[in-house]
Amino acid sequence: MMSQGLVIMSYVIASILFILSLSGLSHQETARRGNYFGMLGMSVAIFATLFSDAVDSYIVLIIALGVGAFIGTKAALKVEMTQMPELVALMHSLVGMAAVLVGYANFMDSSNGLEGVEQTIHEVEIYIGIFIGAVTFSGSVIAFAKLCGKLDGKPVLLPGRHWLNLGLFVVTFWLGGVFLEGTESGGGTIPLLLMTLIALAFGVHMVMAIGGADMPVVVSMLNSYSGWAAAATGFMLSNDLLIVTGALVGSSGAILSYIMCKAMNRHFLSVIAGGFGSSGGQAAKVEGDVNSIENDETVRLLSEAKNIMIIPGYGMAVAQAQHTVNEISKLLRKKGKTVRFGIHPVAGRMPGHMNVLLAEAKVPYDIVFEMDEINEDFANVDVSIVIGANDIVNPSALDDPNSPIAGMPVLECWKSTTTIVLKRSMATGYAGVGNPLFIHENTRMLFGDANDSMQSVLKALNS
Repeated sequence: MMSQGLVIMSYVIASILFILSLSGLSHQETARRGNYFGMLGMSVAIFATLFSDAVDSYIVLIIALGVGAFIGTKAALKVEMTQMPELVALMHSLVGMAAVLVGYANFMDSSNGLEGVEQTIHEVEIYIGIFIGAVTFSGSVIAFAKLCGKLDGKPVLLPGRHWLNLGLFVVTFWLGGVFLEGTESGGGTIPLLLMTLIALAFGVHMVMAIGGADMPVVVSMLNSYSGWAAAATGFMLSNDLLIVTGALVGSSGAILSYIMCKAMNRHFLSVIAGGFGSSGGQAAKVEGDVNSIENDETVRLLSEAKNIMIIPGYGMAVAQAQHTVNEISKLLRKKGKTVRFGIHPVAGRMPGHMNVLLAEAKVPYDIVFEMDEINEDFANVDVSIVIGANDIVNPSALDDPNSPIAGMPVLECWKSTTTIVLKRSMATGYAGVGNPLFIHENTRMLFGDANDSMQSVLKALNS
């Protein structure tokens, strides 16, 4: 059994390791080290809690840890990189549900010994913790369903949705007052249950109103919510480490959401309200002839080009083509050509999705550039290769005010001499928006599985 002082010291060490983890994750070169810091910090936190005087039922706890470790290991071994966004959303939902369950457990526990103002503060913590947890849980479940295709990615916009959200908040505040009054006489269960149902409905409505193109920001936003839910749980349990860790996750998620909103030309407050990036107008239809291309013509264009830009998207992740693309980039660079990768902030289905895929394929960090770093250079690019991307290279974001992605900065690859787009078909992207790039005069469509096409190109370039 560890003394309280040793437990607190362990929590401080764990908190420092979590901060170092976040710092490491901010750069590709240090991301692996950041993960190790996070794993070590969590190990310290778990063992310190296990051997503290707060634990008196080791059998139940060991069983719970065993079940959790088994599920986590199973998921880590089974889940593909393409499924990582929905896995993250699902994990967020578990954090939210944990906050709800802990809140109700604290509400039903009458042995806390608190009185007066302290008891009132504790009840407020319970109420807020359950509200945040319920919103996080239901919102994350809807995000999971959208990301894995079980729900349509198009936004569901109810009439007067913002007034509805405001009304739900007003009712929640009113129920909070009723809850506090009820707890004075040993009640409060009914208003707490009603608030939970409203919070669950609010989470569903908030994420359902968000379009597919903005889902990476939703994942980041729910990450922030899960952090605040964890912090609320820490207050309820009087656990300093949970408070600090939750605040770190919540604040970093909020900062990331803000950065992504700026990159997408969205308003941060609109993210919180839900339904951002949605337009009430009808997007323009894309009509015209498509210029298709075969593998041999692709090889010829790449052989003649001096400056090449590769733009990866979710389709590359689905096809698992990142390793083949890296081999092509290495071969082209050996031939003296300039090859760079252009990454949009919301490429894929979660923040940093493409960066992780390229790092997995061992693409050098110094040839991977963010959108703001390379967007002005497309006029000097001979060939741009778009691999499975759609919405992030859609010109309608800049010239169609009725488009659901209107105003979102995109990679302006159509300014290059030739743009080669790899897609399985002419289907729209996750936002459900047609792409005028596909019928542009200097665009060539290479249809088929991205990895198969790239394998054929690699073989021809090697011959």
